[in-house]
Amino acid sequence: MLTSKIAFITGAGSGIGRASCQLLAKEGATVIATDLKSSAAEATVKSLPGTNHVSMGLDVSKDEQVQSIFSNLKAQSKVPSIIINCAGITGDSFLVDATKDVFQRVVDVNLGGTFSVAQNACKALMEAKSPGSIVNVSSIVATMGNVGQCSYGASKAGVVGFTKSLALEMAKYNIRCNAVMPGFTDTPMVQAVPEKVKALILAQIPLQRMAAPEEIAELILFLASDKSSYMTGTAIPISGGLYS
Repeated sequence: MLTSKIAFITGAGSGIGRASCQLLAKEGATVIATDLKSSAAEATVKSLPGTNHVSMGLDVSKDEQVQSIFSNLKAQSKVPSIIINCAGITGDSFLVDATKDVFQRVVDVNLGGTFSVAQNACKALMEAKSPGSIVNVSSIVATMGNVGQCSYGASKAGVVGFTKSLALEMAKYNIRCNAVMPGFTDTPMVQAVPEKVKALILAQIPLQRMAAPEEIAELILFLASDKSSYMTGTAIPISGGLYS
């Protein structure tokens, strides 16, 4: 399905990012796996079928790092046509206990990082006159909110708005942009949630379970591939019925 495609994936060291790397590689893509923890990205690459995959350390909130990576990829004629923005953090707390610094860090990573990666990818694709597909990982919290997640919810709602606007700008260049909005998913981020809170959330999910990262990756694969060639500007919930 993705033979000869190059896929650039952030947050690739665990969870949805790692599952996406594994699924896209299985479908024939050459994967560039990036993560704040370079060792985690390297471990992901070691788990992939096929060859020529590479891992890189990347803090998506640092514009200069993103620019440097894409400059190097352009110099090597390895401009990725698939971009998956999975990097994200939570910074959970009640608003009255939150700090502006934590809020800003969450926004810088979740929204600012998505902006920076997408911007550099679009510039490279436009210069190469190549089509592309960008998939941004938002959250079901973007539309429904969640107690203790004012910072996270705001950042992920921003990702949806950004995705829709970018899709309109890039359509004439045949660069599609869509978002996925996962619900409660079994990732390291969720594993840190107290068991009592998990139980309360699970009780609200009609399917009565968390998603596996691989289930979210299947939707990401669809949006990344030509099977979704007439889709752009969408934000698709995948939440087991939670908040639907």
